[in-house]
Amino acid sequence: MGASLPPKEANLFKLIVKSYETKQYKKGLKAADTILKKFPDHGETLSMKGLTLNCMDRKSEAYELVRLGLKNDLKSHVCWHVYGLLYRSDREYREAIKCYRNALRIDPDNIEILRDLSLLQAQMRDLAGFVETRQQLLTLKPNHRMNWIGFAVSHHLNSNGAKAIDILEAYEGTLEDDYPPFNERCEHGEMLLYKIALLEECGFLERALEELHKKESKIIDVLSYKEQEVSLLVKLGRAEEGEKLYKVLLSMNPDNYRYYEGLQRCMGLHSENRQYSSDQIDQLEALYESLSKQYNRSSAVKRIPLDFLSGEKFQAAAESYIRPLLTKGIPSLFSDLSPLYDHPGKADILEKLVLELENSIKIAGGYPGRVDKEPPSTLMWILFYLAQHYDRRGQYDFALTKINEAIEHTPTVIDLYSVKSRILKHAGDLSAAAALADEARCMDLADRYINSDCVKRMLQADQVALAEKTAVLFTKDGEQHNNLHDMQCMWYELASGESYFRQGDLGRALKKFLAVEKHYADITEDQFDFHSYCLRKMTLRTYVEMLKFQDRLHSYSYFQKAAAGAIKCYLKLYDSPSKSNAEEDDEMLKLPPSQKKKLRQKQRKAEARAKKEAEVKEETNVTAVSKSGKRPVKPVDPDPHGEKLLMVEDPLMEATKYLKLLQKHSSESIETHVLSFEVNMRKRKTLLALQAVKHLLRLDAEHPDSHRCLIKFFSKVGSMPAPVTDAEKLILGVLEAERPTISQLHGKSLIEANTFFLEKHRADSLMHRAAVAEMLCVLEPNKKGEAITLIERSTNDLVSTIGEAVRKWRLKDCIAVHKLLETIINDHDAASRWKVQCAEYFPYSTYFEGSCSSAVANSTSHQIPKLPENGVGIDGSISDHNSKSLSSNGKVEKLETFKDLVIQ
Repeated sequence: MGASLPPKEANLFKLIVKSYETKQYKKGLKAADTILKKFPDHGETLSMKGLTLNCMDRKSEAYELVRLGLKNDLKSHVCWHVYGLLYRSDREYREAIKCYRNALRIDPDNIEILRDLSLLQAQMRDLAGFVETRQQLLTLKPNHRMNWIGFAVSHHLNSNGAKAIDILEAYEGTLEDDYPPFNERCEHGEMLLYKIALLEECGFLERALEELHKKESKIIDVLSYKEQEVSLLVKLGRAEEGEKLYKVLLSMNPDNYRYYEGLQRCMGLHSENRQYSSDQIDQLEALYESLSKQYNRSSAVKRIPLDFLSGEKFQAAAESYIRPLLTKGIPSLFSDLSPLYDHPGKADILEKLVLELENSIKIAGGYPGRVDKEPPSTLMWILFYLAQHYDRRGQYDFALTKINEAIEHTPTVIDLYSVKSRILKHAGDLSAAAALADEARCMDLADRYINSDCVKRMLQADQVALAEKTAVLFTKDGEQHNNLHDMQCMWYELASGESYFRQGDLGRALKKFLAVEKHYADITEDQFDFHSYCLRKMTLRTYVEMLKFQDRLHSYSYFQKAAAGAIKCYLKLYDSPSKSNAEEDDEMLKLPPSQKKKLRQKQRKAEARAKKEAEVKEETNVTAVSKSGKRPVKPVDPDPHGEKLLMVEDPLMEATKYLKLLQKHSSESIETHVLSFEVNMRKRKTLLALQAVKHLLRLDAEHPDSHRCLIKFFSKVGSMPAPVTDAEKLILGVLEAERPTISQLHGKSLIEANTFFLEKHRADSLMHRAAVAEMLCVLEPNKKGEAITLIERSTNDLVSTIGEAVRKWRLKDCIAVHKLLETIINDHDAASRWKVQCAEYFPYSTYFEGSCSSAVANSTSHQIPKLPENGVGIDGSISDHNSKSLSSNGKVEKLETFKDLVIQ
């Protein structure tokens, strides 16, 4: 490194390397320039100068210098290493690996290059290469602990756990008997636990347990030791020992639900489907009764029995569990009990129980059977629970009555307004929900969660500008909108993207959805630093778990929603492409001269404003250059509204990129295959569309979307022209061979299959009938009236509950049917009739303009009578004065007494 230079310049070269490592980039740049004055063609100096410039955000100069340096000294491992580092900084990992391999051809035993190569191989999951590189590192430096551990981990990741165990045992053989020293006990204990977990994973259970007991004195993580021991005992079938150990663990943490589940397994009282025999229930009841005496302060030991008890025993246990929590005023009580609503009959018992408590409190001031009076707040928390209960069951009138009563009782509790906002949202009045959420926000301007909840409601009501102003109240000064992106606030970007999509602003919607995809790419990139850190700190079990998490990262819901949203945007863009410049010019020629002049002036002003803003931001960036020579991290966004994203040449090709990720990571989702069907039908990829249909039938053949895609596909295939080319004939042959294998079409025409589906699901959901009606229009366009009749004759049956019957139609399904009538079936009269019908079923819905919704001007049944101090009306409108106040600090000058806000 710098060997071809005289001693003085060689020392300067070492200074460049040191300055790069210590991030003193200006100092390194100065030293490089000094060398290059005397030796302008010195390749390694040119490369190091380029690497330094890269850290100062001067990438084009950096690449130019590094390539020039490599050209001048092609046989220098330093130049190739630097070129690899440059590619690595731009996440071009495959190119970086090529550069590292070229460097190793010149200097095959260079430790630094081998270490950097191993990190990239772990990142790219080149596991065979990772094993090879780690073995080479171990051969070169066998006295380094990290090389032994890295070699073992590489074999583990490469599905060779037995070899990893042998390596760890060989490493232990190199240690002295009194190892480890006191300051390394934690790291060594982690290594031992990792080895035991490997033995368990490979099925050597007896050996793992023996090793665990043997190394007990060297493992200082007592909790992990006991959890590992009990896991091995259970797998070995030593239930009695496992039972004793689980009780020890419960004494350490009596609120850990996993320990209770493990204890039940050891006693033979666990059921995956939560179905128990009467004998098992008696044994479980006795078990938890004894545990409750032992751990009387544990909430888990009181809550778990509610899952398996039923009838009167459930009622008694629920009452003893609920009473103290209502007295204490625990807002999360309903969230805690909500899983019980999926158990038949338990929701009715809870409703009856809480209504009795409410009645007793109102009449006697205390709980039934007790002399002591309850504090006044108990009634408010009972009403709070009942409001959420009725909301869960779809009884919105009852829910609003209870929550209004609670607000009248105690108008200063923020949770009441938040829950009322949620009820109105479920009922369909999104504008009123947003206004109430904002009212809750104003009651505590320092609460970030309530602020976020308010933003979410505003986005659901398509009040995007107001939502953004509210969201940035909790961001740093400066580029506030960018801060939301830097904070990886994905729920906000998803909700914002969905709102823009509903409003038809595809550019902004795509911008938000692709921002979420960028966050996932950043999360994948973030693992890079842990490849060396975890081996050094010996957090091996967590490291392997993190790698497994990264491998399934794209299966999480936020990515699924973002990818699906992006695909829908591209499909809509393909179906309705944006106008080209030539078309816009043609339209301008048709305008009268006065309008042309105004339009051109408006365009010039907009361009000038955008240019000025960009210049101001650029000047700010220039003045903000730090002393180290770094430029600001945040560049100016050249496309703030996503307009360039709409200029893609092939929207379907862009959609396919995200579709492949969904197919790989979310193959069990029906939406994935519906989107695959839509994309491939537009691309005329017949066999891929058939594959999507078969996946849908495999997942749920009775789903309305599965039926819709099946009929659409074979209807489209049936209308295709006769095949001409060999490829077309081959495709037709595959289709003819596959059709008889589909049971839904076996021996039936498409019309008969559609009718059969209707008969099978005549009493099912509204969406099944809507799917049949839509396909009827596809198969027989002249029967549009029959299809409309099929939808209009759907019955909204009553589902009986305590107090009031609830109809089974869901608001979002009715909205989907209305859109079907209005767009696909294209009958505005039928859509209007459907809207009137649904307005009766959903009186709070603003979409259907229900009689109780804020969309109806003369309705005051659930509106706030006056404009809140922050300027947000019930319809989401903002007064000019108060919108300025909100954008500056989010505070209000004063708050009226909350009694004025309560519905009278």
